Amino acid sequence: MPLPTRRTLLASAAALSSQRIPGANDQPRLALIGCGGRGNYLAKQCAAHGRLVAICDVDAARLAKAASLAPGLFTHKDYRRILERNDVDIVINATPDHWHTLINLAAMKAGKDIYSEKPLTLTIEEGRRLTRTAQQTNRILQTGSQQRSDPRFQQAVELVRSKKIGELQSVVVGLPKASWGGPFPAQPVPPELDWDFYQGPAPRRDYTPERTHFRYRHWYDYCSGPLTDWGCHHNDIVLWALGMDRGGPVSVQGISHLDPVPHGYDVHSQFTVQYRFASGLPVTCITMYTDQFGTTPLVVPTNMINGIKFAGSEATIEVQRGKIECTRPELLDEVPPVDSVQAHIRNFFECVRSRNEPVCPPEIGHRTASFGHIGAICLRLGGRKLTWDPVKEQFPGDAEANRHVAREQRKPYSYDSL
Repeated sequence: MPLPTRRTLLASAAALSSQRIPGANDQPRLALIGCGGRGNYLAKQCAAHGRLVAICDVDAARLAKAASLAPGLFTHKDYRRILERNDVDIVINATPDHWHTLINLAAMKAGKDIYSEKPLTLTIEEGRRLTRTAQQTNRILQTGSQQRSDPRFQQAVELVRSKKIGELQSVVVGLPKASWGGPFPAQPVPPELDWDFYQGPAPRRDYTPERTHFRYRHWYDYCSGPLTDWGCHHNDIVLWALGMDRGGPVSVQGISHLDPVPHGYDVHSQFTVQYRFASGLPVTCITMYTDQFGTTPLVVPTNMINGIKFAGSEATIEVQRGKIECTRPELLDEVPPVDSVQAHIRNFFECVRSRNEPVCPPEIGHRTASFGHIGAICLRLGGRKLTWDPVKEQFPGDAEANRHVAREQRKPYSYDSL
């Protein structure tokens, strides 16, 4: 084993010196990185469990607006200035997807615990690196897949796993369509935005407002589209119900129903993607449905646009936010309303104190994100059938597909900067 470098030793010493495990009566000190609508919402939710002391965003206008979240906040556009502070115990990472991994890695190495928005990663390789670092640093990281903390989804999982609906025959995940449009001409960069920093490890592109803030979700430079946006929420529940949330499928194939516009939004916005597991079970993710794969019984109603349908040999469950239905209603007890976001955040803070594993730790967040990435890779390769090895996390014998397992990071925003 090679001897540790001076840089490694200094980083480890800094992390150890900054580690502070809050006691039962302490208020953890929080930092928000990414001050968009989702970030501000999470910061307000977390304020019930800790004290916000710092915020960060590369958009000066958003940073200034978020300064009203709490008095006396330290503000900066560079997340590294946040992580070097000794008065920060927990990081809330609500940046765009392409920034999740670098910030989460740096935060763990700085001795911080993390509540990270989903999808946890931009690539499959990032997820494996992140899980290793979490194990090495003993940091608590909760992936923001809050449906895990919703009794409706928990009940659906229990009914599937206990076989109360019989043998599971198929699963369908309905997803909202992504935006479609373009081309978008280059425009001057707004003075309040550090466009180079915003792009970070992604390829350098000309500025257009369609690449920023909420709309980043429609570009492969920054995400994997609907399969890792809403797909991460629903497929997290599917993998959990199948007992595969630390594993994965063995194949995937897909059909794009609407091709992207050249120089416009480039994620596939309307599609049917079907995964197969080693048992032969099909899981189909749809924004538009086709039976071209010959899978029956799919039991897909025309209004299935944002939820999960588990079809068993004896009953079918449909579950979405705020609603669960079963063709055998007697299987359902009353499911009380719940703030699943707050329950999920509460679980995170409990684990910060106990040092127990949260309900959605890095390995599970990684596997759920990878499920979406595999489907997006399939669509980017024309929808052809791909074989997947969930143990090696590779496409066996498929060099073209394996090139998408990782992406080149633009310097200086790369692993080398950690």
